[in-house]
Amino acid sequence: MVVPELRAWRAARPHVVRVARTVKPHVARVTRAVRPRAVRLTTPQLTAVAATVGLALAAGAVTVAGPWDSTGQRTAERDWAASRAPEGGTDHARKSGTPRTSPRPAPSAASVLAGLGGSASAVPVPAGKALANVLDPLLANPVLGSVRTAVVVDVATGTRLYGKGADQVQTPASTTKIATAVAALTAPGPDHRIRTRTVLEPDTKEVVLVGGGDPTLTARKPADGWADLSTLAEETATALKARHMNHVTLSYDTSLYSGPGLHPIGVNENIAKVTALMADEGRLDDTTGGPAGRALDPAADAARKFADLLHDHGITTTAPGPSKATNRSEALASVSSPPLSALVERMLTNSDNDIAEALARQVALATGEEPSFDGDAKAIRAQLKKLGLPLSGAQFADGSGLNRADKLSADLLTALLAKAGDPAHPELRSVLTGLPVAGFTGTLSTRYADAPTATGVVRAKTGTLTGVNTLAGTVVDKDGRLLAFAFLTSDAAHPPNPLEARAALDHTATALVACGCR
Repeated sequence: MVVPELRAWRAARPHVVRVARTVKPHVARVTRAVRPRAVRLTTPQLTAVAATVGLALAAGAVTVAGPWDSTGQRTAERDWAASRAPEGGTDHARKSGTPRTSPRPAPSAASVLAGLGGSASAVPVPAGKALANVLDPLLANPVLGSVRTAVVVDVATGTRLYGKGADQVQTPASTTKIATAVAALTAPGPDHRIRTRTVLEPDTKEVVLVGGGDPTLTARKPADGWADLSTLAEETATALKARHMNHVTLSYDTSLYSGPGLHPIGVNENIAKVTALMADEGRLDDTTGGPAGRALDPAADAARKFADLLHDHGITTTAPGPSKATNRSEALASVSSPPLSALVERMLTNSDNDIAEALARQVALATGEEPSFDGDAKAIRAQLKKLGLPLSGAQFADGSGLNRADKLSADLLTALLAKAGDPAHPELRSVLTGLPVAGFTGTLSTRYADAPTATGVVRAKTGTLTGVNTLAGTVVDKDGRLLAFAFLTSDAAHPPNPLEARAALDHTATALVACGCR
């Protein structure tokens, strides 16, 4: 049955129906987190949660950006609903370690539709002094280490409500990925797709597999919507057979990138060699996220897998070797990644270092900088400067945050999040939708188990290196106000226990949820 509110909106604003279908799974996610006898979320909280997942605080700001199916529902959320029976939920990368849950039925869409009129920004703004009374004692917890900085911002206005060492830069760890995401969505943009292609060199039988820098290219089945080598092999084989060719010389081209491919941290299970050609991030197991053994040469590994797939389609090849496609080569076939908005979501949800570095390279390529670690850093900074963000003292050394030379302030991180919620920048919406959801997805799927009021309401990017613990994201306070926060803590001399530090940061974010603070 169609609720009266929906009928009225459908008559007046046809596009809002699509928005309602999109937002409803997010509201369901929050409602399911509230178990019987737990604290119930208010209508303003549910309304503001809608804003955090990309409504950009007003219906007029909503644009069709990111992965959608023919009904207007986000495909990521459809997949989440379809998968909840075996796993209890997935992230934007379609797989996660999300624990089993027993979701409750979704609420009606009425409160979401009401929120489209802008009521989320009409509720009171927390007072700075009251926020300080709540946050100062929590941030003074010694388990966080000796250095602690924090900022809380009202997303609707961009006003800073609380600051503790706001301009002081620290090693941000993986919260650096928020900056990488914003830069990538600005240039080359949310709709950009990364292409992997095959070409035939003229007057030869040399087929070149040309890497475009897609870290989500997969050799696995099913491909789950990502670009896959199997499809590329099938289409390449078809093109070769049309030319009466069934045996070729196979080469692969990684010349798109320059500079060293090995991250400064060295060989590490958290990241593969950064190269323009890889399949499944060079993983040597069937994982899709987290640490894993990696191929020493991901490009050669991908080329060998491609050769096997060509053989399956009736094309035999020589052992693949490195080469470079000429400008005279003839196109055979190509596959493209999902739009960058989807890659940003997967990167943020899973804290995927390989995607982060690939996105940083795409920023460099789009802006004319050298596609290397140094060029990436210049390109990211330049894009953020164009947005008028506070970059004083900031230093970029990579796209993932694995490099301790990265230095960002809490002020910059909250400014990035507020910019992503600005109706004037709908292209940045996947920064918010990609943030892990407390108790549900990605790197927050196993956290907040003891915080029912925060589960499903806190959305935040985590960051952890030895001696460094950070958290930056959004919350909805008890009055329904959408707030962005950043907490950066560290202690190089006496590294804190990471489990204790994470729990302290989670409790601090939870306090924001419960705080009307006036």
